[in-house]
Parts: sequence; structure tokens; C-alpha cells
Amino acid sequence: MTARILKGALLTGLAIAIGAAGGYWFALSDRNAGPSSVNTRAAVTPDKGEVLYWYDPMYPQQKFDQPGKSPFMDMQLVPRYADEGGDSAAVTIDSSITQNLGMRLAPVTRGTLSNSLEAVGNLTFNSRDIAVVQARSGGFVERVYARAPEDLLAAGAPLADLLVPEWVSVQEDYLALRDAGAPELLAAARQRLRLAGMPAELIARLERSAKVQSLWTVTSPITGVLQELSVREGMTLAAGQTLATINGLRSVWLDVAVPEAEALGLQPGQMVEARLPAFPGEVLQGSIDAILPEANLDSRTLRVRVELANPEGRLRPGLTAQVRLTRATEQNALFVPSEAVIRSGRRALVMLADGKGRYRPLEVRLGAEAGGKTQILQGLEEGQQVVASGQFLLDSEASLRGILAQGIEATSTPAVQPALHEAEGQVMDIDNSSVTLAHGPFKTLGMPGMTMRFPLADPALATGIQVGEQVRIGVRETDSGLLVERLDKLEVQP
Repeated sequence: MTARILKGALLTGLAIAIGAAGGYWFALSDRNAGPSSVNTRAAVTPDKGEVLYWYDPMYPQQKFDQPGKSPFMDMQLVPRYADEGGDSAAVTIDSSITQNLGMRLAPVTRGTLSNSLEAVGNLTFNSRDIAVVQARSGGFVERVYARAPEDLLAAGAPLADLLVPEWVSVQEDYLALRDAGAPELLAAARQRLRLAGMPAELIARLERSAKVQSLWTVTSPITGVLQELSVREGMTLAAGQTLATINGLRSVWLDVAVPEAEALGLQPGQMVEARLPAFPGEVLQGSIDAILPEANLDSRTLRVRVELANPEGRLRPGLTAQVRLTRATEQNALFVPSEAVIRSGRRALVMLADGKGRYRPLEVRLGAEAGGKTQILQGLEEGQQVVASGQFLLDSEASLRGILAQGIEATSTPAVQPALHEAEGQVMDIDNSSVTLAHGPFKTLGMPGMTMRFPLADPALATGIQVGEQVRIGVRETDSGLLVERLDKLEVQP
């Protein structure tokens, strides 16, 4: 019994000794492995493969060689693994989830954009058809007829009776010479009547009646709406003073608000159809008179002016209309549904379906827009599939994963140059393609000081720069991150 207990104790002690020795060996192995073995384990995982770089999901275009805290946000950097495909990676969505998200695909098709455009407008006065009634000479207002602004007047409607003392004296001179038998003097007297400002109808009445016409009844010269009446009984008038303003109704203007994205192809002279709720079933014909030079900043629309004939006077300013405008030409275009386009501040994107539940953001260049379709000038090919519903969810997921949209080739149109951000720092490592700096803060970027590697825009920037030297660095933001465009050595002050 005693021997059995002693044997068990010896076996237990031997197991403890072996475990302690093994633990010591593993600890010593980890200690001797050094930082390189730690980095290898950090860069390779059995599930996701090698880590290409680390990034901030809120600023995915900037890449980092080491894990750590983001300089832009209060969060840890996220690794990008090799099997995720880098910048051109796609978001993968299971087919069962696709239906739950309400995603809908639409093909990229080639065809004819609609040559007509539907818009809304309202009738306004024709500002070219305005009559201004003025006093031809100084005088007094004897009577004002019962008129008020916005009254509808017929041509010849009386407005006011005026007494013009100057006209009384020249009429008496004319009548005195009428029976004198001096045709030359009579012609000169008639000329004085015209030069005094007497209207032709008043002179004719004087000649017929042979009596002095002491009052002049001012009438409306056209049929229209009284916009302004500036006389009152007993007023004293000066020569040239405005008495009334009348806006004619022989034609009216139809002001049409056209979205600026759909105004391409509209020209003066093109035919227009207008339908007014006030006249159901009728279609009014007109033409574009002018495309006004100023756009509405709030509604993002251009004003198109259409002139409509109004012989019966039933078209009244303020009425609304549904308008169809016809563009000059049709275009054989490549287009997608307008709802599929994601517009950001600087570019437009679509979510391209690669098949098997894979989607990736793709930059496109847009053309005209009409009938719920948007023309694609560059970035897509006929037959491809784009996400027409649910694309904003995919775009957000792509941003969180650091997936950048595939760009398109630059055109001849010059791009806006990004700002140059500068800071000072010490060179830790440098070669022809990159420089590693322990830099201070980039104040214009809101980026604190840290040590990181930057790619060089030109290998010549590294010429004459040595490790350990103090430099001033200038970087610009690109789709791939910060790019060094200036690298100047700083003189050390004694």
C-alpha cells in the first residue's frame, strides 16, 4: 500500500517537471523569435490570408503599413486581406439576402433618348406689349374715371379729363387765322398745335367744330389690363408725367421651368404644346421665344419663355400649364435608369453587378437625362447590369470595407487640382519610390503627427535627401492616398 502511494507521487512530480520545462521552452522560443515573427503572425491568418495594408473605413483611400489607431477618427485601423481583392474588390451579397433588401437590377441598354420633355409652367404678361400714357404738356386733372389697377380695359376706354392751358391759346390763334385767307399762316398755326402736344384726334375735332377744345380726355391706346393709374382729381401735371400703364393681352408668355440636367437640345423656335387645366381637352401651340440666361439656384431649373397668341383674350396671367417641349434632335445613346446613378459632390457612381452576388462601385461620366433615363458617356458597356434599387446600401457597405470605386480615364477637360498640404518632419527611410517620415501635424488635413510611409510622385524628389535629415514635405490627396509632390531639406540652425 505504501509502495503504491509512493509510486503515484513520483509520477505526479515527473509530470509537473515536464510541464514546467515545456512551458519554459515555449516562453524562451517566443522571446527569441523577435519582432519579425510577431509581424508575420499579424500579417497572415489561417482564415483570411495575408494582410495587404491597414485602413480607416471613414478614409479608405489612405493606406498604412502597420496596425494602430487611425489619425483621422477615434478608432483602430482595419486590415485589408489579400483574398478580399484590394481596391477593385466587390461586395458579395447572398442571393437570399438580395431579395430581402429589395435590390433590383437594370441592364445598360443602347437606344434613343426621348426627344420630348414634360415640364410645368405658368402664364405671365408679355412685357413687350406695354402702353405708357403720359401728359403731353403741363396742365390740371379735371376728372378721373372709375378705374383701378387690374381693370380690364378696351381700346379707347376713358381714363381722365385734363385741362391744358397752353393748348387753349394756340387753338384760339388757329381759329383766328382760319378766316383770314392766308393758307401759309394757317398751316403754321396747325403746326403749332402739333408741336404743343395736341393729339391728332383733338386737332380734327377742333377743325370740325371750330370751337376751342378746353378738355382732353385721355384714353387707353390698347386693349389690356390697367397696371398703374397715377392721377387724381385736382392734380397738377408736368409735361411727360406718366398717367397710366396698360399691359396688352394680344399675346401672353408661358414661363416653363426646365430642369438644368434636361435642358440640352432646346433651342429658340422649337415647337411647344401646352395644356391648361382651365381649358380641358384643348392643346395650345406655340414656340420657344427665348431660353433665359439666369437659372434658378433653389430649384436648379432654367426658364424657357414661350409666346402664345391670345386673340380672344381668355388666356390670363397666373394660369398654370402642363408643357411638352420637343428637342432639336434624337440621340442614339447608351443609358441606364436615372435612379441607378449615385451622385456625389465630385463624381457619379453606379453599382455594377459582376454576377454570383458580387457588386462593385464604378465611376461613370453622365450625359443628357430624359424620361427617367440618363445617358452614359463613359464607364459602362452595353449589356452590363447595374443596381437600380438598393444601391445606396451597397455603396455604404463598400465604403465601410474600404472598397474604392474604379475610376475612368481623364478627358481633355482639366481637373481641379487638389490642395497641397505641408508639414515638417525627420526622414526615417528613403528610396526612389517612397519616404518614411516622423512628421508633425498636417494642419490643413486635420492629421496629427505620426510616423508613416508616403509614395513619391517623382523619384527625383529623393535626390540629396539622407536618413536623419529634417525636411519640409508637401502632399496632395489622390484616390490611392497621400502623394508626396514636394520634399525640401531644412537648414539646421546653429
